[in-house]
Amino acid sequence: MSSVSQYVNLFVENREAIESHSSGVLNTMRDLALKSLEGKRLPERGDEGFAKTSIEKMFEPDFGVNINRINIPVDVARSFRCDVPNVSTLLGVVVNDSFVPTSTLLNNLPEGVLVMSLSKAAQDYPALVGEYYGSVARVDRTAVALNTLLAQDGVFIYVPSGVRLANPVQIVSIFNSSVPMMGVRRILIVAEGGSDVNVLLCDHTQVAGVEFLSSEVIEVCVGENAHVDVYSIEESSAKTSRYSQLFARQADGSRLRVSSSTLQNGTTRNDFTIDVKGEGCETVLSGMVTADGKMHVDNCSSVNHLSPRSVSTQLFKYLLDGESQGAFEGGIYVSPEAPYTESYQSNRNILASESARMHTTPQLLIYNDEVKCSHGATTGQLDRNALFYMQTRGVPKPTARQLLMQAFMTDALEMIAVEGIRSRLSMLVERRLSGDVSLCGECSRDCHKID
Repeated sequence: MSSVSQYVNLFVENREAIESHSSGVLNTMRDLALKSLEGKRLPERGDEGFAKTSIEKMFEPDFGVNINRINIPVDVARSFRCDVPNVSTLLGVVVNDSFVPTSTLLNNLPEGVLVMSLSKAAQDYPALVGEYYGSVARVDRTAVALNTLLAQDGVFIYVPSGVRLANPVQIVSIFNSSVPMMGVRRILIVAEGGSDVNVLLCDHTQVAGVEFLSSEVIEVCVGENAHVDVYSIEESSAKTSRYSQLFARQADGSRLRVSSSTLQNGTTRNDFTIDVKGEGCETVLSGMVTADGKMHVDNCSSVNHLSPRSVSTQLFKYLLDGESQGAFEGGIYVSPEAPYTESYQSNRNILASESARMHTTPQLLIYNDEVKCSHGATTGQLDRNALFYMQTRGVPKPTARQLLMQAFMTDALEMIAVEGIRSRLSMLVERRLSGDVSLCGECSRDCHKID
């Protein structure tokens, strides 16, 4: 039985329970998703765009799904938070796949701004959610259809026209279960015209010895002259698999910045599909990976320029040690209707051990002559001359290696526009490279009690 059939059968047998814990458009979209899944399978290794990662294998185990919305016995929203020094955030928590707001969030949201359960939003604001849900992440993609079929809750972030949020919205997603579980996570971000919002997404695993799977779909709708930053940081466990798909649509004059950082994980595949539909847009997409052991990290990007006079920049950097494996498949598409486009893509990688492996495939599809576009990819090792020079000046070899690795990541860190988040991530990278990293939820110094 394929993984799709496995979860379709689960849905059919439990449809009443699944829909009773959800509402509105989340339920009405299920028939369309079910029809889309007929005769389909998830991508396997070697399929187009999936050279090194099998999504089918990722979903193959019979993970439990929290159909009946059983609460875990710990109030995680009051017990944990990922701290960003010098930045006051509007904090919400996703426990497995259920949204839990904190008092900080409930008491500090500006008028008209919504950060809430997606299921509740579909019930309380049906027209608003119905306009955007599934409008960017369409169910003709098998993994999106499967997520749409099973999603019971998620996070809805809505910023009305002209509102500029001073504080970032922070969503901390935590796996916490004594048995293997799949979290079906859905995030819908809507920024109306002229608005401004920063969103920080943090993924953690609380129980290191249990297998987890995150099926995540993120939709980002950026209105005219709106500005949206989405930052993602993954610090999960070796037994956690994650398939995250981000879909974004930009209107005229909008700015979008997306940054993904994988610091600890088991197997991760991140897809980024950005449709630059408006004229005069700016898009920045970046990724950073620090991997060792048997970690597997795969990023795939597709920036589609569909209107004139827009600029996009992509930068993905990998630092691979041990027996880790990395993959990057990046694309730029410029349509015939998008003259005067500027689009640049770069992938740079360091293999810090003989056993580490990297696969990279940058691509350009350009159907207009009035453009400036480029792409490039390099894979190498730490500079032996620099390493030798530092050792001759009394720097121990492990310290010298760490310093060179940190320096390699500098320009990727500089892609993060929010200073507090950039400083925090820089510190996490430093700890990661020094081996001083523990999992969130296991007495990590990166998390603490909420007063």
